[in-house]
Amino acid sequence: MGKPDASLSGVAGLVAFGTFLRAIGVDRKLRELFGDLKSRTLGKYPMEAQLRLLIDLYMAGEQRVFATEAMASDPVFVLLAGGVLPSVDTVYRDLDRFDDEALTSLTALMASHGLVSAQKLRRRKEVHVDIDTTVTPVFGLEMEGAVPGPNPHYHGRPSYHPILARVAETDTCVNACLRAGDTGFGNDDAPFVAATIDSVRAAIGASPLLYVRIDAAGDCAAIMRTVHQRGAFFLTKARMTPDLCGAVALESRWRVVDRDADGRPSREVAEIAFRRREWGLEDDLPVRVIAVRTRERERGKQLYLWDDLDWTVQVYLSNDMYSDGDALAWKYDQRAGIEPLIAEWKTAWGIGKHSCASFNANAAAMQIKLLAHNLLHRHVEANLPELQGWRTAWVRRAVIRVPGRIVKSGRSRTLRMQPRPVLQPLLQ
Repeated sequence: MGKPDASLSGVAGLVAFGTFLRAIGVDRKLRELFGDLKSRTLGKYPMEAQLRLLIDLYMAGEQRVFATEAMASDPVFVLLAGGVLPSVDTVYRDLDRFDDEALTSLTALMASHGLVSAQKLRRRKEVHVDIDTTVTPVFGLEMEGAVPGPNPHYHGRPSYHPILARVAETDTCVNACLRAGDTGFGNDDAPFVAATIDSVRAAIGASPLLYVRIDAAGDCAAIMRTVHQRGAFFLTKARMTPDLCGAVALESRWRVVDRDADGRPSREVAEIAFRRREWGLEDDLPVRVIAVRTRERERGKQLYLWDDLDWTVQVYLSNDMYSDGDALAWKYDQRAGIEPLIAEWKTAWGIGKHSCASFNANAAAMQIKLLAHNLLHRHVEANLPELQGWRTAWVRRAVIRVPGRIVKSGRSRTLRMQPRPVLQPLLQ
């Protein structure tokens, strides 16, 4: 073993990534939107530079602000940050500068980069938006807004309950909001759903049919009415209340759509004549109630309504009055893709890792992580299309966490990287 070499880097891929961000105007936009959050004359570290530092930090695989200290030994990271890294306390204070208006601008910026890929869907027949919530427990210091709520793994543990939206065809985040841990999904989230639909519709145009898929929490009159009034289709699971269970159990007109190897019906569909009181008049909010019963259901909650039959049943709600009921059920099942995506946002980007006492600071950090995800998606789509479909961990290994050495010659610097065929399009 020789002496340590201060010119060696483990994140040489950040240079090509940073070049791409500057080319698409990210640096300029950060300066326009957030440059005035701190003094330009008295501050040594401009706000836009701090945000770019955090994007690079999360891009390198770190998930907490204090990991800046660990990256201080990497020459490429330090050089891209301006040559001198700020203290961790300075970064924490800068995140705490985000007020509600700045946080709204940051969310819009994150969503805009997630919608770039969606603009290519204008000729598609259908586009699907999936909305879901997740629980992010908090450990350690007391944090604003982190309170006990519904938590399947850590009962009574303070947590946040963010709500997230993706476009299924692109797997990018198009809206997100950090919420207190005791916040459920209901009427108060109608503005979030409306804003998501409006932004996606602006990106894809008026031609494609837009489906909004939500789990059983979407069985809410305000949510469904919001989707319907914006010319989109909602597709959600139904809350299995006793009156709905009774209506399904008494239904006799089942249509066979699939049979097993012995010719017995294995999947049947029925339209249920059922309507909740809170849905109001049918002219105001049309709702189809579609029941699907099967003998081979392997996922989802198993609900048995018939003692003498081995059927399990699932019930779906939609305002799509024209499509086949079984096709709508299969379409809803494809919503399952948001679950591994949220898991990726948690494990690869750390949206569940909160380090600040301030609620807005934690919300800003979450939005920056989701922004980094969307930016990496754009980088791969534009420059390395053969890597599309790869998960973040593998893209990061191939594109970002690349060994390199900085070579100084006069007033110029050259970055020499490990040979890696996948990066050749970036070097030509």
